[in-house]
Amino acid sequence: MVTRGTTNPNRLRRVDNWIVETCGDALRAAADPLVVDLGYGATPVTAVELRARLAANVRADVRVAGLEIDPVRVAAAQPAADPPGLTFLRGGFELAGLRPALVRAFNVLRQYDEGEVADAWRTMTAGLAPGGLLVEGTCDELGRLGAWVLLDDTGPRTLTLAAKLTTLSSPGQLAERLPKALIHHNVPGERVHDLLRALDDGWNAAAGYAPFGPRQRWLRTVTTVREAGWPVLDGPRRWRHGELTVPWHTVHPT
Repeated sequence: MVTRGTTNPNRLRRVDNWIVETCGDALRAAADPLVVDLGYGATPVTAVELRARLAANVRADVRVAGLEIDPVRVAAAQPAADPPGLTFLRGGFELAGLRPALVRAFNVLRQYDEGEVADAWRTMTAGLAPGGLLVEGTCDELGRLGAWVLLDDTGPRTLTLAAKLTTLSSPGQLAERLPKALIHHNVPGERVHDLLRALDDGWNAAAGYAPFGPRQRWLRTVTTVREAGWPVLDGPRRWRHGELTVPWHTVHPT
């Protein structure tokens, strides 16, 4: 399916920065530092940015291949190509036969039916190099709200929620950007609903921290959620960026 292709510069900077921090070691250890940006959209800007961020912060010899199933988009992206570091090819979930160490698939599955997600995940992870990782998720048009799943060849491992804290009115806003596998499960009785409810409750309880800025309020919120028993991963170093990561089993649809 050809996606809408909406994109903006820096739209994916939150997930890119998370990839640098969380997936950087796997990419450094890869025999072939090949990364696929699947479904980069109508313009190649997010693929260009991904290549620049990974080259500057992970390894200089990283290669990014932008894949689109629309040949018109592939042709339009060619002026931005800088081989071998940045190329653009036609391909979909089968990854054009490549064996990447990392795949970023953002704002792609959102336009598919939920029943198609598991097959798409399996197809993409089957194409990974040994030890490879898939980051699949969605964000709003300006990249202020986002959520993504980290997967390997065994399946989903974690869910990350991320927000620009200076524009966040409440954590419940993140519900509209849940990945396709979860967005229809934000209802009472589902684990992801419980998580978002816990975040909203923690945010409200941390209202007294608001005078110290949204970052301090978010840090207190995440701490409260963790103290309530949610197995929040990472630590304040990542939380201060407006992130929260939990193991997948804690939000898996029932």
